[in-house]
Amino acid sequence: MLEFSIQLDCKNFNKDLDLFHQSICHCEKCPLSKTRQNFVFGFGNPRSKIIFVGEAPGKQEDLKGLPFVGRSGMLLDEILSEIDLRREDIYICNVLKCRPPKNRNPLRYEVQKCEPYLLKQLQIIKPNLIVALGRIAAGTILRTNEPLKNLRNKIFKYADIDLLVTYHPAALLRNPNFKKSVWQDFKLIQKEYLN
Repeated sequence: MLEFSIQLDCKNFNKDLDLFHQSICHCEKCPLSKTRQNFVFGFGNPRSKIIFVGEAPGKQEDLKGLPFVGRSGMLLDEILSEIDLRREDIYICNVLKCRPPKNRNPLRYEVQKCEPYLLKQLQIIKPNLIVALGRIAAGTILRTNEPLKNLRNKIFKYADIDLLVTYHPAALLRNPNFKKSVWQDFKLIQKEYLN
């Protein structure tokens, strides 16, 4: 089993974000609160100009209480390093803060209850760019059923923030043919938002 550890230093602390986390971490607005092990708020640099958003925690994330800590998280770290970023440089979270049973897709009702939390995170962090990781996250945020390939290479707006869509790292683990597309997306991020 892959081990994953994250170090958080003092420069990555934000009182407003921490207070918000404390105020919602015992949320019981939907039935997912009954089946979760941990509420998965988010992690990273609260002053980051880029926030990565997935759809929901998976099994490892639910167990550890942190987003993207399984194999796909390790792959995301590798991809970030290719554009000279570390996890501590960005912020990462999910639309849903609790794991759906058996990793099923989020239900509309669950999104309606949890999306205000994402919007508040964005309001506190104030990023310049949101990167939606995967078709489900993108479709949930943008309210669309479009295939991911039709959403790539475009800049959308969500909460008045630029949003870019790319493949979820788990998709790369299943289909390495997507790596070229992801590389193009991350080069765009580097060119337009890191320079």
